[in-house]
Amino acid sequence: MNETADILTLARQAHRAHDWTTAAAHFDAVGAERLTAEDLAAYADAKWWLGHVLDNLRLEAAAYDAFLADSQPAGAAWAAMLLGIFHLGRGDVPQGMGWIGRAGRLLEGTPECPAHGLLIQVTEVEPSLQAGKPTAAVDAAHRIRALGTRIDEPGVVLLGVNCEGRALIRAGQVVDGLALLDEAMVAALDGRLGPFISGSLYCHTIASCHEVADLRRMTRWTDLTEDWLSTLSGVGVFGGLCGVHRAQLHVLRGAWEEAERSALQVVTDLDAMRVDYAAEAWYVVGEARRLRGDPTAAQAYDEARARGRDPQPGRALLQLQGGDAAGASTSVRTAVTAVGDDPLRRAPVCAAAVEIAVSAGRLEDARAAASELAQTATMYATSGLEAMAAAARGAVLLAEGRAEEALPVLRDACRRWHELGAAYDAAGTGALLAQAYRTLGDQASAAAEAALAEATYVRLGAHRPARGDTTPPDGLSRRECDVLALVADGRSNREIGETLFISDRTVGRHLTNIFHKIGVTSRTQAARYAIDHGLSVTR
Repeated sequence: MNETADILTLARQAHRAHDWTTAAAHFDAVGAERLTAEDLAAYADAKWWLGHVLDNLRLEAAAYDAFLADSQPAGAAWAAMLLGIFHLGRGDVPQGMGWIGRAGRLLEGTPECPAHGLLIQVTEVEPSLQAGKPTAAVDAAHRIRALGTRIDEPGVVLLGVNCEGRALIRAGQVVDGLALLDEAMVAALDGRLGPFISGSLYCHTIASCHEVADLRRMTRWTDLTEDWLSTLSGVGVFGGLCGVHRAQLHVLRGAWEEAERSALQVVTDLDAMRVDYAAEAWYVVGEARRLRGDPTAAQAYDEARARGRDPQPGRALLQLQGGDAAGASTSVRTAVTAVGDDPLRRAPVCAAAVEIAVSAGRLEDARAAASELAQTATMYATSGLEAMAAAARGAVLLAEGRAEEALPVLRDACRRWHELGAAYDAAGTGALLAQAYRTLGDQASAAAEAALAEATYVRLGAHRPARGDTTPPDGLSRRECDVLALVADGRSNREIGETLFISDRTVGRHLTNIFHKIGVTSRTQAARYAIDHGLSVTR
């Protein structure tokens, strides 16, 4: 009996020290049947942090029953809330909502406690944010903060601060919203909050930074989250959640193999307990593969879709990469429609829509998408959105034959991408910049920009279809591809004829056929198409 008491004491101490591995091992040695309600809750907690999802659900349900048997409705309600959240994370909506409903009924006659705050977040804040009702979310967040103040629970107060910050961002009050997220995070850094609340604050903050493309802030908070996780023992769950965000940053910076490895590890760790994060991880895998030219990218997008993650705009960009500009154009137009009215969700789709529409010669579509992206960047004014908007505007101006106007816009976009460490995006914009210089007759600057872009593509291992070892897109002949490549290089009809040993008239006839096949009306549009399809001489 004394030995059991000693082991139980060690288990409790390990749990308080956030040493989940040791805590779980000692609780295992004692056995669930000998544990109090509080011990069962701690045991379940340790199993959750270790990623043992079925053990966690079983033990959390046992803790719920034990709290009820001990007439502790607040403890039972907290256990029920966690069970609801964990089932929802697994994609089991009926069980998740059933447990949350049970918690709500318990809390109706219970003195105010932390579970009340969690209930407001799950049943009011999150649904309001999803429904595009940030004002309602702000009101609910204020009630969480007030509750935390009344019951003297700093974690609940900060939960409310974080919820309010996210709601303000959705309402377009980005500066104020981000300031609140930072405020809550700074408080979480001092280590006085429980790990569950701290982890929730970290996850929501980093996800919000990603959503508004505040890439600098996202990077910093991801770094700090990983530092925090390093102080804990056995963090399979939050380590995986953080891994998704790290993989997203790897994609941005061109570390695509590392992004894929990190994301696949997240899938391994979280597929059974956080289907939403596993879905996002599969999308990251699709992006990493697409950018490297890996044909299995389509399968990764399918895996993301099977878990509820819209595979756009990656799937449309994959179509474009395969030479199906018309199909990609259709796909991305329907993707813009399907994503709904939320400007933040529409932004990455609009950025892809500009690239695809320019390639397909649908300049009206490109203008509309670039204009919307500019409005979103003005409203939210974050580093990533501003870079996306500048790049889109520059691409459209160039496609319209307005190289003089495009040049400073593209230079600004290049600078922004470089500052963010987005090497691939910087290279893509640099290739357009080279085209603008050529159009304006500055061959030296054009060559320098093209060489820099090419060197970046080579360093990253970026996919560019090799001429001669793939079927030409859109029914182009090999000779037409040769002509198109020289158009992209800024050559005149006479220069193209001299290079290919054909007459100016034959060059003109080829161009007429090329314009008809790829659906463009100008040399600038044709040059952009050549670059996007890897047909330029500087590819």
